[in-house]
Amino acid sequence: MGRQLAVGRVLEGSVQRSADKVRVNVQLIDTRTNAHLWASSYDRKLDDVFAVQSEIAKTVAEQLQAKISPNEKKTIERAATADLNAFDLYTRAKTLLLSLSFNVNQQQKLRQAVELLNQAVGRDPAFYEAYYQLVYAHGAAYGVLGEHTPARLALTEAALQAATRLRPDAGETRLARAQYLYRCLRDYNGALAELELARRTLPNDPRVVELTGYILRRRGQQEEGVRNLERSIELDPRNPFTLQQLALSYQALRRYPEQAAVLDRALIIVPNDVATKASRALVDFNWKAETGSLHETIDSILAGDPGAISDAADAWFQCALAERDPAAAERALVALGDNPCWGDGPVLLGRSFGEGLLARMMKDEARAHAAFTKARLEQEKMVQARPDYGPPLCVLGLIDAALGRKEEALQEGRRAIELSPVEKDSIQGSQMLVYFAVIAAWVDEKDTALQYLAANGQSYGGQTVASYGALKLLPFWDALRGDPRFEKIVASLAPKD
Repeated sequence: MGRQLAVGRVLEGSVQRSADKVRVNVQLIDTRTNAHLWASSYDRKLDDVFAVQSEIAKTVAEQLQAKISPNEKKTIERAATADLNAFDLYTRAKTLLLSLSFNVNQQQKLRQAVELLNQAVGRDPAFYEAYYQLVYAHGAAYGVLGEHTPARLALTEAALQAATRLRPDAGETRLARAQYLYRCLRDYNGALAELELARRTLPNDPRVVELTGYILRRRGQQEEGVRNLERSIELDPRNPFTLQQLALSYQALRRYPEQAAVLDRALIIVPNDVATKASRALVDFNWKAETGSLHETIDSILAGDPGAISDAADAWFQCALAERDPAAAERALVALGDNPCWGDGPVLLGRSFGEGLLARMMKDEARAHAAFTKARLEQEKMVQARPDYGPPLCVLGLIDAALGRKEEALQEGRRAIELSPVEKDSIQGSQMLVYFAVIAAWVDEKDTALQYLAANGQSYGGQTVASYGALKLLPFWDALRGDPRFEKIVASLAPKD
């Protein structure tokens, strides 16, 4: 445990509850010798459990002979809430938020987390930490998961205002404001300035370093972003979300061996998380254009816990498309339910789109046209609700390309690039560029499609649709197969011995 956490001492404990009383047993252990440095038991009424937490923290600090600043002392002594039920709701919400990275049910889990947090602040309107998590949750929905609406922005701002009202000078409030500036306003300089202020009172807080990493990679500084995420993991080595995010950064840089290693670390922490299992299996798909590991993983999930496959059904659909297995693809679409069949950041392709893509792969043009027509009706509403947001317009361009609406498709794809330029957001901008290449390929503008791939192919590692495996195996690129220029691009991305 000490090696895994990279620490010399660990605090272990257990809680036993009987009616309205609790017994808390704790022990401080030297990880190098397994010697018990200190141990104690606390018998308290349930209402005093948070006071016990503060007492333990102060005692451990004394045992370690740590110097505690006045702000740190105040933090230790302050209970998050006096309401145990509110704290339980908050804890459950945090667990959900830590599971968002790879999960196809991201939006559902986010809604559940927000509902739990709303219940928590309903029980305790002064519950600062719950408001902080609401800023994070609403900001993630707005800036990452595609709910780019005025209503979601207003909810983020309301949560931030509540947190600021409760603790205007807290480092966590600076951190929450940085989250808001980063996710909602794309004000990276402003967010970094807030993080510098937060760092003064939170010098070793992994969240500060983590968010710095996210901002830097959005600015196109991928290597610097990786270093910050690696540092965040040093400070919080058992955080599966940060490990998963670091894996995505390694993927963007096509550093696949390191991606595999960090996902293996994540699976030690969350061994039963099927989305992380599928993501680990996808490494060989993206890196080597091999489906064997992914296929075996999907089969293992189906055999061991069929109900859990919904959390990895998008990976199942991808595997089925790559193997040109329509029966498996149909089953994967059923397992997806109302979730997207394809998620590449905010580029979300719905089930109707997936049905159209599958039908076209099967050469069933009547079914493909019907599915894409349905998808277009759904997507138009999203574009109308967010006309100034690139990703929904990009998806509409893909659908129009599939329906043969050439001019509309190209216009929508180009407009999406204008709304989400690489200079403003390296990740989202790259997504708009690569999906425009797909649009161009689908409307028989091969020269344009190949021009975009040739110019930017090496920078598209983080995009699901443009890895070596995707280019070689997925039907998105069938229109370009056989063209020597396309095959040269694909070959350039093949793993080197």
